[in-house]
Amino acid sequence: MGTVTIGVSIAVPEPHGSLLQERRTGFGDAAAHGIPTHVTLLPPTEVEPDALPAVEAHLAQVAAVGRSFPMRLSGTGTFRPLSPVVYVRVVEGAEACAWLQQRVRDDSGTLVRELQFPYHPHVTVAHGIDEAAMDRAFEELAGYEAEWSCTGFALHEQGSDGVWRKLREYPFGGTVVPPQAAHIDRGSLPTR
Repeated sequence: MGTVTIGVSIAVPEPHGSLLQERRTGFGDAAAHGIPTHVTLLPPTEVEPDALPAVEAHLAQVAAVGRSFPMRLSGTGTFRPLSPVVYVRVVEGAEACAWLQQRVRDDSGTLVRELQFPYHPHVTVAHGIDEAAMDRAFEELAGYEAEWSCTGFALHEQGSDGVWRKLREYPFGGTVVPPQAAHIDRGSLPTR
């Protein structure tokens, strides 16, 4: 059995998540349908399937010491020409996201991961599409605003179909919420 590709992220809650995913699709980003709207804490990372219990235990420890914090999105930015990405900016909560991602990418050996670029929390709204569509995404979402209270993060796995699926939610200061129970016992967790 080969490796699995996982990622850790903060969900952008409804109605914002669906709206930004629809806009991303509308700009011509074919991958948008399989990527829930999020702020990345751990980029796509390959792990052995038998490492997942240790990963889940590690993430539970990170979440246990985390505390809710305000998140606010405002306006757009781009990583072009370095990387073909247009994003919505995280203007409040960026420091907390940076703190979390450092702990998720721990140095104890569970999820050690070097980043291709310095960490910059953001919400991707266009990736790898033609320049005119990237410009349109940058301009059309320049006035976009959203805010919510971030109360945790989630572990996702990318399927062979390219779709990212949630494996577990990790509420701050709490216990793991299995996906089958998440629809019943969400408490104040943000929803997709």
